Amino acid sequence: MRYYLLFFLLAFISCKTEPDKKAVEIVNTTQETLEKGETHQTLDGLLGQLFEDVQLEQVFPDSKTFVDCIAKRPYSEIKIAYEQESDSANFDLKAFVLENFELPETISLDFKTDKSKSAAEHVVSLWPVLTRVSDAKNEGSTLIPLPEPYIVPGGRFREVYYWDSYFTMLGLAESGEFELIDDMLENFAHLIETVGHIPNGNRTYYITRSQPPFFSQMVALLAESRGDSIYTKYRVALRKEYDFWMDGKETTNTPVYHCVATPLGIMNRYFDRGTSPREESYREDYNQVQKVNGGEKMYSDLRSGAESGWDYSSRWFANGKSIETIITTDIIPVDLNALLYGLETVLLKCYPEDIELKKILEESMANRKKFLNEFCWNASEGMYEDFNWVKEKQTGEPSLAMTFPLFFNMASQEQADSIAEYIKNNFLKPGGVVTTLKNTGEQWDAPNGWAPLQWMTIVGLENYGHEELANTIAQRWVKLNEKVYANTGKFVEKYNVEDMSLDAGGGEYPVQDGFGWSNGVYLALKAKINKK
Repeated sequence: MRYYLLFFLLAFISCKTEPDKKAVEIVNTTQETLEKGETHQTLDGLLGQLFEDVQLEQVFPDSKTFVDCIAKRPYSEIKIAYEQESDSANFDLKAFVLENFELPETISLDFKTDKSKSAAEHVVSLWPVLTRVSDAKNEGSTLIPLPEPYIVPGGRFREVYYWDSYFTMLGLAESGEFELIDDMLENFAHLIETVGHIPNGNRTYYITRSQPPFFSQMVALLAESRGDSIYTKYRVALRKEYDFWMDGKETTNTPVYHCVATPLGIMNRYFDRGTSPREESYREDYNQVQKVNGGEKMYSDLRSGAESGWDYSSRWFANGKSIETIITTDIIPVDLNALLYGLETVLLKCYPEDIELKKILEESMANRKKFLNEFCWNASEGMYEDFNWVKEKQTGEPSLAMTFPLFFNMASQEQADSIAEYIKNNFLKPGGVVTTLKNTGEQWDAPNGWAPLQWMTIVGLENYGHEELANTIAQRWVKLNEKVYANTGKFVEKYNVEDMSLDAGGGEYPVQDGFGWSNGVYLALKAKINKK
């Protein structure tokens, strides 16, 4: 760890308490200007006081309901009407909202499970239910229209989600739905071209952030079936995706957006460009920040935690226990930097003729591997941990993020053997692998298991010859999925892997059914097991 002193000097120069000035130029209360000149406005800016009143007075139990409503007339007219009518003694806020907005649908709510079908047959029958056709533009909706069909997760998640989609595609591939996979890639390429990146989901309120960058892995998945022409087809979009995550790479001392300068070059963090409550979780964020007088830095960290996909987990908490201490932007995550290594690997396939790009990518890949091994490798425990660049030390929070370097073949065999042993002794549970070792009440902590992390762990272990442990995890997860399906007729968003008699819990909303990535990973793992 000989670089720690230099790392400390770099970290100390940068601001520890307030988001950097460049990063706060774009906030979710302002109009977002897109690359092609298109614009999207967010509801808090369009509706003003009405938006805040609806969310803080909890007109709907779920904060996401209102931001997904469709306005029945122009927002400007609704805003003026509210200003004129809201002072009336008998004014009814909920009645006003219902008069001016259409409530959103809940995906798969009315779907009737045929219990005579096996779990696999049930999942296949859900694909049409979860498929949305191409979108028509609607000025009264927060939905960003997509030109091709796509799969949504289900329940309250009525739009496409970035990293969910890769794991959903695993199941689509098993179902032979390659046209739909290509359609979804077209949609993501469209978002990169028009928005400048792939947002968390295709909603205007998600536009200030992305999610774990799995687009390159989606392209690689389709290329397995269609051949290397797929790399050529999507290489421009992949290059722009990379440029988005590396925006700010020229910095030499202060973090800019997703980029943090380290003694080993640029590493990446999760970073949402907004500094106010998330619109879809407005009340939750507002109350949380007010409770501890957290300010813009805390809003940034909450939003960035949402970009990580792990919203929320002890990984992002300074004390490892409470969301009140969230510090997402202070952390260089193992999984994100492994994913960007994977993106760099795919870009090498996309641009074999570009010698200069090849040099840049190979240097960055070498730096990422070295950084993970020198700053994130916990030699005493034998696993990878996230790195707090402000405190210039590891976070001390073990999580399944440690498996991402295995998925992308970044670890040595000795390291992989150590991680396998650590997972077997600490993370392996009756229903699969648990997300972290702490039960904080947050949904990305114990006792919950999540489909994407089962897949990353299983494939990562297989890459290094740990077939028996990988197969054990796969069989336990599939058995749990099938048990819940037999009891409820549903596939759900997350599962309790420690006590298979209990439902998963935690988070800002009830457990959702549907469910895209659980369906996809189940089919892919079932196929793996059947081949053994």
